[in-house]
Amino acid sequence: MSAIIIGAGHAGGSVAAMLRQNGYADPITLIGEEPHPPYQRPPLSKGWLKGELAEDGLLLRPRDWYAEAGIDLRTSTRVVEIDRAAKTLTLSSDETLAYDTLVLATGARARRLVLPGSDLNGFLELRTIDDAERIKAYFKPGFRLAVIGGGYVGLEVAASARKLGADVDVLEREDRLLARVAGPVLSDFFRAEHEAQGVRFHFGVEIEGFEGLDGHVSGVRLANGGMLHCDAVLVGIGAIPNDDLAREAGLICDNGVVVDAQARTSDRDIFAVGDLTHRPMPLYGRSLRLESVPNALEQARQAAAAISGQPEPKPDTPWFWSDQYDLKLQIAGLPFDVDQVVTRGDPAGRKFAVFHLCGGRVQAVEAVNAPPEFMAGRQWLASRREVDPVRLADVTIPMKEV
Repeated sequence: MSAIIIGAGHAGGSVAAMLRQNGYADPITLIGEEPHPPYQRPPLSKGWLKGELAEDGLLLRPRDWYAEAGIDLRTSTRVVEIDRAAKTLTLSSDETLAYDTLVLATGARARRLVLPGSDLNGFLELRTIDDAERIKAYFKPGFRLAVIGGGYVGLEVAASARKLGADVDVLEREDRLLARVAGPVLSDFFRAEHEAQGVRFHFGVEIEGFEGLDGHVSGVRLANGGMLHCDAVLVGIGAIPNDDLAREAGLICDNGVVVDAQARTSDRDIFAVGDLTHRPMPLYGRSLRLESVPNALEQARQAAAAISGQPEPKPDTPWFWSDQYDLKLQIAGLPFDVDQVVTRGDPAGRKFAVFHLCGGRVQAVEAVNAPPEFMAGRQWLASRREVDPVRLADVTIPMKEV
């Protein structure tokens, strides 16, 4: 028996390690397109851009660990085809590999802008170490960065750029930041924090195209006739699942590869984990695609348990985080079907939490510099315990007594 994992990111690397931890003794091959062993991506927009972190600090495990664990790590290698009937893979080198169990962990790619001038040099995205290295070279005093998209990636990069002295303009087509992922309280708070650091925001804008000078982007042309001059453009408008291999192999896909609670696809010998997947969320009675390290780790545990014959792990609650300046945002849950929003603490004090409730039960919590609120909200989310909104809003009552 042999297991092959396509994708040597956080999710794929974790599946390989967890299989060995579970006592899986058969051959494991881990294939990645990048030249690097599995590494953490979240620090790329923070510590890495600011020069506070070296590559060794990003790696999940030292490169030598994989050989020591009996894992055949193949970097700079691309899979071009999956033959489900023959249970083989074809690599870009024309080599063929046979598998008994296959795990897809190919992640997602940055969504691109396709507008006049978007083929100029100077367009940036942030998914890989190499992307971050290109961005880092631009961040210096006097450099003008235009960020397209007011989501978490765009804001984290904006914070790092300002720390290094670059001028930053953020363009967002909605009327507030984080419009698709957070409530108005959080949006207003982060807007004020970034503006205090010198970031300029442009809301409700539509981009018509880009101007260039000597083949390099020099400005963003707006539909209202305005022009924003810049030295580079960072595009942060979401990600698209890398499900091409899966689709071509005939697996069921719907905004990602559809999997069950064991991370198993429509082919019982093929699993999929991480940003790639469209997965069930029983807590909310729906299925969706999540992009987060905790989600990747949860699905890695699910797949590793199923492949190695271990009991199905306990479900986790979705959670996320974002570091901007000296602010630590922690989020648990997703604000579905919310009928009441409770803010605990004063945003002006830079330490508060926003609880999203449905029938008195926590659906999600957004906590800024407030670990106790985050931890309690996450526990209440998992237990489905009802809370008293009045007591929850009263900061004189300790969280453990709410």
